[in-house]
Amino acid sequence: MEFHDRPRFPRGFRCASRNCGLKPTAKDLALFVSDTDASAAALFTRNKFPGAPIILGRETIKSGRLRAIVANSKYSNVATGERGIENARRMAAAAAKEIGATPDRVLVSSTGVIGVALPIEIIERGIIGMSGDLVDDPIVGAEGMMTTDTYAKALSVSVGAATITWVAKGSGMIEPNMATMLAYIFTDAAFDAPTIDRLLRAAVDVSFNMLSVDTDTSTSDTCAMLANGLAGSVDESAFAAALTAGCIRMTEMLARDGEGAEHLIRATVRGARSVVEARVIAKSIVNSPLIKTMVHGADPNVGRILMAVGKCTECTIPPGTTDAWINEYAVVRAGERLPFDDDIVRAAFANEVVEIVVALGAGTAAATAYGCDLTKGYIAENASYYSS
Repeated sequence: MEFHDRPRFPRGFRCASRNCGLKPTAKDLALFVSDTDASAAALFTRNKFPGAPIILGRETIKSGRLRAIVANSKYSNVATGERGIENARRMAAAAAKEIGATPDRVLVSSTGVIGVALPIEIIERGIIGMSGDLVDDPIVGAEGMMTTDTYAKALSVSVGAATITWVAKGSGMIEPNMATMLAYIFTDAAFDAPTIDRLLRAAVDVSFNMLSVDTDTSTSDTCAMLANGLAGSVDESAFAAALTAGCIRMTEMLARDGEGAEHLIRATVRGARSVVEARVIAKSIVNSPLIKTMVHGADPNVGRILMAVGKCTECTIPPGTTDAWINEYAVVRAGERLPFDDDIVRAAFANEVVEIVVALGAGTAAATAYGCDLTKGYIAENASYYSS
């Protein structure tokens, strides 16, 4: 899959971002707009304390049509009660007025500190004039969504005459179904809303829903997809393949930019009894603090891999057929640690991407999970997140 050297929007999509005063100087407000109503679908966090934008978003997306997405950073509008829902509605109304649409065609997202009332008047004033700032560079929109991200994340690819573009943010409090991740996907391919929903769910299932930075599922976030149809029909199988590839690529970008992270961990489990069990075990590997610190310290304590696999007690795990590799270097065979040169395995950990593969010999199913190492930077970032 050849992604564009520089991300670009599909035809008919533009964005803007600015500092509206939520943060001292950094951008804190983003607006994404389609020239026409687009078929749309969205997936939201499953946390039992959803933010006001999630509650409103579940209502908004029922129509299967969107013109715009408006997002703010710094404050998540979570645990703010009925006032929070009213503020989310006001945010949608302000964006709709700015672009000449109706509020039911605007999806609202907020990300940041929990439990602080949204300064809606500041946001309403900030939205005024954003339609005059709209540009065709998706990086601009990504800049307005960042919290602890170290860089703005966007990518795009061509599929026939159409383009797919991904814009996302996320660095901590990430283990989706969905999590602290705002991920927006835009395309000019022509698909109706039910098809968009089906394709999005399939792509998210093997990408964003297999991502974990810290096992924590946020209260806030969203993955939405808009298709305005301006490029006409596209082969569905080719589109689905590109959509999945891009979601996986963005998943790895998010994992690599986990708070304080220095390594992307890619854990693949194969030979599992079922896909469900393969997913559980792969997630167990990337979620283990001991695996994360092993990778960070380049410490070849591969018994931790067996620990992370073996603690999945509801899964079928036959020790006598379980093998493991670190960046293609065999470290476990038939459930036993292999004799190996520690320096060689330490060198394998030095790679920016550390791939851990476990073969169980219990079946034919496989799954891959994506995560990152655990560093002092993660602790420093989160020890004072609310206060800063």
